[in-house]
Amino acid sequence: MSLTLDTYRLLGRSGLRVSPLALGTATFGTEWGWGAEQDEARKLFDLYVERGGNFIDTANTYTDGSSERLLGEFTRDNRESLVLATKYTTLRRPGDPNSGGSHRKSLFASVEASLRQLNTDYIDLLYLHVWDFTTPVEEILRGMDDLVRQGKVLYVAISNAPAWQVSRMQTIADLRGWSPLVALQIEYNLIERTGERDLIPMAREMGLGVVPYSPLAGGVLTGKYSRDDLSATNAGSDDGTRKNFNLGLGTLTERNLAIADVLKEVATELGHTPAQVGLAWTLRNPNVTAPIIGARTPAQLESNLGALEVDFTAAQLARLDEAGAIELGAPHGLLASDHIRKVTKGDLKIETRR
Repeated sequence: MSLTLDTYRLLGRSGLRVSPLALGTATFGTEWGWGAEQDEARKLFDLYVERGGNFIDTANTYTDGSSERLLGEFTRDNRESLVLATKYTTLRRPGDPNSGGSHRKSLFASVEASLRQLNTDYIDLLYLHVWDFTTPVEEILRGMDDLVRQGKVLYVAISNAPAWQVSRMQTIADLRGWSPLVALQIEYNLIERTGERDLIPMAREMGLGVVPYSPLAGGVLTGKYSRDDLSATNAGSDDGTRKNFNLGLGTLTERNLAIADVLKEVATELGHTPAQVGLAWTLRNPNVTAPIIGARTPAQLESNLGALEVDFTAAQLARLDEAGAIELGAPHGLLASDHIRKVTKGDLKIETRR
């Protein structure tokens, strides 16, 4: 069944309605050596919104602040109709240790800077961007709750953090009556599925909507790479291209290209591009709320939105799931075994509903 950007979904345990694909705006601005100039970024924004999209993702330091500043300009006439999500914790001023991190000083200063750059008096959704392994969780949660009570932030969320810390934070927030986390942003795609071990099940149990970034694995799932790109010459190059970035990250491997091959086969059967089918696989996961899509041109964004129109057969989904499947590891394998089911349930027939 085809979706549209205005087929809205609830975000986690909140009543907030968001589009099934979020617009990522790390491409808004060229300060990082790539991305879209202001006029092109405006076209991307208008295309997404005109199609019914309302969920826009940025961060305080994306393109050195240009992403937020451009959004502040673009949203002057329709701010209330949009769900603006931004993030804090990355270093805003090199050499200043308190301009980054998860602590209260960084949190409040970052939010004030984002409010100015976004030209708004409130942020719909604020993520802790990167876990710093330093700040006490109570300090983070109390700071977030204070901002919600002040009306500067409406909902809080988290990204790039261990599952046990997130579940601990959610429990503390519930016990103390502080604002709960409503979303979890993680890398998740056909190639990167380690979130299935603990992060995604934790999010489901704790009431966090999963918002995946990099749903195309840095472009590997678009089908543009081949085995030739794995050569020693390419691997040793450092020319700043996306290909060598993926090689450096370990995203461009024989395993991942084999998964991309299966994706291309299914895409051919469906009459869609590999990128559309890769996005659709993530989008159709019942545990996912809204993958984040990014683009540098309107044509790229238009193509990515075609993922909303992809319908799979059960057999095609099974092939894709099998191609990218991972070992869940302990204790998941043990708990799923027939032996454990027998000793815990015996011959009882127990229906589990969620």
